[in-house]
Amino acid sequence: MAFNPQFARLGEILVHQNIVSEREIKEALSKQKNFNLKIGQTLVKLGYITESELLNALHLQLEYDVVNENELLELDPEVVKKIPEPFAQENHVMALREDDTSVYVAMLDPENIAIQDNLKKILNKNIIPVLIGESTLHDTLERYYKSIRTSTQVEDAVGEFDFVAVDEDENEISIDTKGDADAPVVRLINLIITEAIKSNTTDIHIEPLTKKTRVRFRVDGALREVMSPPIGLHNGMVSLVKVMSKLNIAERRLPQDGHISLKTSIKSVDVRVSITPTVTGEKVVMRLLDKGEFGFNLNTLGFSGDNLEIFKKWIRRPYGITIVSGPTGSGKSTTLHAALKEIRDIENNIVTVEDPVEYRLDGITQIETNAKIDLTFGRALRSVLRQDPDIVLIGEIRDEETADIAIKFSLTGHLVFTTLHANDAPSTITRLLDIGVPNYLVSSSLNLVMAQRLVRKVCPHCKTDYKPTPDELESAGISEEEAKEIDFKIGSGCVHCDNTGYSGRTGIFEMLEVTPEIRKLIFAGENQDVIRESALKNDMCSLHESGIQKMREGITTIHEVIKFTISE
Repeated sequence: MAFNPQFARLGEILVHQNIVSEREIKEALSKQKNFNLKIGQTLVKLGYITESELLNALHLQLEYDVVNENELLELDPEVVKKIPEPFAQENHVMALREDDTSVYVAMLDPENIAIQDNLKKILNKNIIPVLIGESTLHDTLERYYKSIRTSTQVEDAVGEFDFVAVDEDENEISIDTKGDADAPVVRLINLIITEAIKSNTTDIHIEPLTKKTRVRFRVDGALREVMSPPIGLHNGMVSLVKVMSKLNIAERRLPQDGHISLKTSIKSVDVRVSITPTVTGEKVVMRLLDKGEFGFNLNTLGFSGDNLEIFKKWIRRPYGITIVSGPTGSGKSTTLHAALKEIRDIENNIVTVEDPVEYRLDGITQIETNAKIDLTFGRALRSVLRQDPDIVLIGEIRDEETADIAIKFSLTGHLVFTTLHANDAPSTITRLLDIGVPNYLVSSSLNLVMAQRLVRKVCPHCKTDYKPTPDELESAGISEEEAKEIDFKIGSGCVHCDNTGYSGRTGIFEMLEVTPEIRKLIFAGENQDVIRESALKNDMCSLHESGIQKMREGITTIHEVIKFTISE
């Protein structure tokens, strides 16, 4: 007798398809009550099947259509919000589209008649259920209802704001930011900061354009536009940020820097504010720093096995300097704080001097510089020497004074960690010499120089094969023969990654161990090309090679490698 999935149990269908075994079905049945889930969801939780396999089996059994994930990227918000968000979240449903008589609704449990009856009352139309996976539904609900909430709140703020649009020839609009606490500008700034914190944003950009204000969040290293309030609100927004960060409201011609300490229901953050005048008005950039306990460790930063062992070896040396270099936002501070977290113990006195303190580490003395009261790096470091330190982290070497003190620390029995802005590991040494440190001091104090970048990771939910163009291969320094052996990947874009194709970031690293041979080259005053050539001969993995390796493993894309590294 032919197997008919419509008359079979879900477990029987999965066994018939050779996706699971009878033993795995029995195990899921025994654990089903503990999870308080249906058998299909239990199998997914146990890792025996994927959501896609579950949906396919349910489709065979129940004959409902499975949602097209491409459709989820372009839903009409007006249709989505016809189901109130609390109902949608509680009952795991979402409106997809509608016609004259029916609404297509994505459902985790399309057989639940009670939910269908309630949907008919809410929508006043027939309900056509569509199967959807739990994680896909969760991410889609979050994406659209967040957008709906944000749009509604922005509209409410703008709607209550009384202003007249003006061109650049007229006087600027004056907004009293000291008035009613429920003023629209106040609520708009609160909304922007709150949404940024929820989105794990690192930077907020509020910039004036010709006809509107553009608000962008930097997430995973890339900026994305989140809202566009009218230009008439811009001066009020800037003034409010100035009030919050204790800056001069009347000064609009010069750059200003300040900070705001915030405590939200989500977490406490320190907001670093930079305001710069432009030809269209003042631009605000706010950097969000989490004031909570540092959550990273060396094993999660993206080190390969060999590089991790090298790094761990040098951060446990009794003295000398380890320098991490790279541009702003490349993860230097994160790496060094992870190093401190790795080596902290009761026997060591660890002191940091930073501007600002980006991460809080329990059991470590952290000092924040303050130029307004003349607490500079130099002054703070000189006081640190009297605090009996074993290990010192200097947030950044910016000048000869700081470099000189760091070198002297390392030569008097202290282990020093610091950062420097440079393109790669060999040029970091050149940069240190340019600052004014003598060759013989650099050669005798350095232990390890590491350059790093952060590249975006391919979204695991929409990862797909990719064939690079000849131009991309040339830019990445990959021959056509080499390309044949690489399984290139790219993210096609889905609801899980907000249609970007990327989810999260990982590090790529270039480690230059200061061997006796390298010390001789530095002492002799050789340039960075000679130092690089020697390091490569001694098996240094360059930034480019590190990126290529991440690409070979399917972790990142060729576009990220091209964007952040230069082929040899």
